[in-house]
This record gives sequence, structure tokens and C-alpha cells, in this order.
Amino acid sequence: MRKLVTSFALVAFAVGAVEFSAASSNAASQPKAITILAKLLTKGRAPQTGYDRELFSDGWGDIGDCDARNFILKRDLTNIVWRSSPRCTVGSGTLKDPYTGKTIYFVRGVSTSSAVQIDHVVAVSDAWQKGAQKLSSARRYSFYNDPLNLMAVDGPTNQQKSDSDAASWLPPRRAFWCPYVARQIAVKYKYSLWVTTAERVSMVRVLKTCPNQVTPRG
Repeated sequence: MRKLVTSFALVAFAVGAVEFSAASSNAASQPKAITILAKLLTKGRAPQTGYDRELFSDGWGDIGDCDARNFILKRDLTNIVWRSSPRCTVGSGTLKDPYTGKTIYFVRGVSTSSAVQIDHVVAVSDAWQKGAQKLSSARRYSFYNDPLNLMAVDGPTNQQKSDSDAASWLPPRRAFWCPYVARQIAVKYKYSLWVTTAERVSMVRVLKTCPNQVTPRG
């Protein structure tokens, strides 16, 4: 499946990457998160029957000459030392973790790489239970590898989050709640996914503290 949809998805990835990098300069043109949230359907969770991550992607897809994991590390880390040429594989770098506020020094290695993980902001199994079952294989592949839905974060915190939605998990760093919820809303809107009642209540509660929070581009 990956080979069939890679070429289809590359254009979307490239556009998403450019838009992500321009987010801060174009924030004023973006819709408010609370406005987009109002457009999402509210439903209960669908059964998880048949769920398999490989129905989305059999590992990381490619974005240009790099896999999605290294693409996000390149985007989110600073002080990068490269392991390969052309510049693709990140050997080491510094992450200012958005979830905890900690500074993490990433070093690639069997026992060290897990310190920084790539989080699906909208968890894959959560998406499956909220509409992704009905998406085409190409759209699921795009969702899995979309830079809009991917962030480099503290590994243990990502493990703690697991497949939780906003009703049951928010980042430990409260200052990131608004951008986090806004990104989840943007992803769910882009891929026609829904929210549960409890999820919507949690998102509204967060956005009341930042009514002008806009959705990220992508």
C-alpha cells in the first residue's frame, strides 16, 4: 500500500511542510480554533474492530529524500548534527519540548533515540474510532505522515499520552494546551474526523482561556 500512495501523498506533504513553517507569519489569516471546532461532528466512538496501524502506513512514509520521522526532527530540533549526506538523518540535536517545557538533548542510538519521539497529535487509533475507518487508504496514509499531525516531543510523555484524546489527556505544560487543542481540531477537520461529547467539552474549556487561538496552517 505504501508504494501505491507515496507519490500521491508527497505533494500534500511538501505543501504541508511549507505551510507549517509559515504558520507564525500567516497566523492572522487563519480561522479561530473555536470556529473550526463548531464545524466538527459530535458522535460516540466507533468500535475499534479491525484496527491496525498498517492500515494507515507500514512505517514512516517519505517526504522528499527523507522519511517522515527525520523530516520532523529536522523541523523541530535545533543545533542539529547530521549523520548522513544529503542532510536527512539527524544524528543529534536539541528539542525544546512543547509538552513539558524541558530541553532535551537528542542523540540517535538504540538506547537513546526514544528520548525524543514523534507524536501523532491526533492518535492513530483515536482517528480510527472517529471516522478514519471510512477514509481511503491514501487519505489514511496522508493522515499518518502529515506534518500537521506530527510533533517531536518528550518520549516518556508521549508514552503516557498513548492514544488518549483531549477529554482524557492534555500536555503537562498548561501553556501549550491552546496550541495543542487547536492542532487537534485542525487535523480532525482536515480529515473529516469527529469528536465525542466529552472531547468537545474539554476543547471548549481550554479555548475559553484563549478565544483568539487560531488553527495552524496545513
